[in-house]
Amino acid sequence: MPDRRQPDSPTDDNPFAAPPEGRPDQPWQPRDGGGGGNGESPKDSDGQRGPARWDPTDPIQRRARYALLAGMWGFFFGIFGIPSVGLLLGALALYWGISALRGKPVRATADGAPAASAGGLDALGPAARPQRTAAVSGLVTASLAILLAMSSYALQLAYKDFYVCRDDALTKSAELQCNTLLPNNLVGDVLKVRP
Repeated sequence: MPDRRQPDSPTDDNPFAAPPEGRPDQPWQPRDGGGGGNGESPKDSDGQRGPARWDPTDPIQRRARYALLAGMWGFFFGIFGIPSVGLLLGALALYWGISALRGKPVRATADGAPAASAGGLDALGPAARPQRTAAVSGLVTASLAILLAMSSYALQLAYKDFYVCRDDALTKSAELQCNTLLPNNLVGDVLKVRP
């Protein structure tokens, strides 16, 4: 098998490469957050710092994450037949998602006191993308959880007479008489008492 050589790549990004000819050796310095070897910090094309990291003290980031988690769990509880918990978690996720999208980021002033800036997540620019995604995902899953819970409650209300009749029936023939309270549709056919 012939020896394949890789094309020469620039060694500017390789911290282990030898310095170019004519340039003196420099002592090793740790990189600052993945920036260049000259100590620069990573910046976006518009000159702002890169995406923000998870900051648990920031209420906007916390609410966006809470909205995502509560909406997801509310949806699961709605699917698994516990509509009361699904409704509660869906309502909380809806509140947290809206408050995260409308929240105002807190920035420190020159004297160190926090000052709220207007604009919500839009004021953070590209750093707000993960928070916005989490908040919107939380709103979507919260809406689904609330929809599942409400449809479960509506189904229970619509077929309340059937359930009461079936629970109060003392004999199998009395339980079969409860089938007359069901409409002729797919849900009625599923709920029908079998002889």
